[in-house]
Amino acid sequence: MSDAAWPRKVAVVGAGTMGAGIALVFAAHGVPTVVVDASPELSEEARARAVELLARLEAAGSVESGATATAERHLSAAASIAAAVGDADLVVEAVFERPDVKTAAYEEIEAAANPDTVIATNTSSIPIAELALALRRPGRFLGVHWFVPPLLVPCVEVIPTASTEPGVVEKVLGALTALGKTAVAVGDGPGFVANRIQFAMFREAARIVEDGVATPEQVDEIVRSSFGFRLPFFGPFTIADMAGLDVYADIFDTLERGLGEGFAAPAVLRDHVARGEYGVKAGRGFLELSQDEARELVDRRDRAYVALARLRAEGES
Repeated sequence: MSDAAWPRKVAVVGAGTMGAGIALVFAAHGVPTVVVDASPELSEEARARAVELLARLEAAGSVESGATATAERHLSAAASIAAAVGDADLVVEAVFERPDVKTAAYEEIEAAANPDTVIATNTSSIPIAELALALRRPGRFLGVHWFVPPLLVPCVEVIPTASTEPGVVEKVLGALTALGKTAVAVGDGPGFVANRIQFAMFREAARIVEDGVATPEQVDEIVRSSFGFRLPFFGPFTIADMAGLDVYADIFDTLERGLGEGFAAPAVLRDHVARGEYGVKAGRGFLELSQDEARELVDRRDRAYVALARLRAEGES
């Protein structure tokens, strides 16, 4: 069978919230998928719970009609890891976020899986290279960081190590894209991309509360109604280019004076400013945009913000 049909079967080891959710994504797209947990009873309970969740989402119109029936036909529960992974093309490990627990799972998976079975970990923070040391065949191993809830959040971070075979990365990216996911291959490191940024934001939010600048409720409202309002459409570099990198550099100077060297402007920002690359208004910043592209971007931004404001108003009414 061609790689276009890959994976022909998926096994998800660890059937908690994330594991069951990941299994649902594959099963709802017609990929035979098996979940396995610490006991046969827990595995079956996870399968039933996942199907029930999907049925509620379908009834609410949050997923396509017929998704529950498709998932129910393609999702099964296994009595053991060996029974789950024996004929799987892809194994997704989603056990507790502890290296020792994951290492024990890899030992069982490798003992029963085929030599060419791809093994992926759903860790949200542990460096993949650290976990890869526990595998006999690290070339088939990589990270796939999904987000809660897996069925609805588009992004999956794909994290290879220096040992991961390129063909493995291509297969996984292709499979996730076929599921409708935004699969992005990134470098390895604690927290990868999303959690490194997310937890840096939370750290500062908590410090603002500690310093008495704002309450948790006030911080939440400010974030969701200011820069958080932009994030469904644009990432931090696009937002910075639209605001002006010279403006960003000046703001960093103020923050550094008041909050310390931890808020010093990043060298890469200073380099752009020194070259006169201020972003959209200069036609070049972190992104290379012509004036026409810049105008189109600003127009698209304005339309998107108006539409989001209407959607928020509807949701809050």
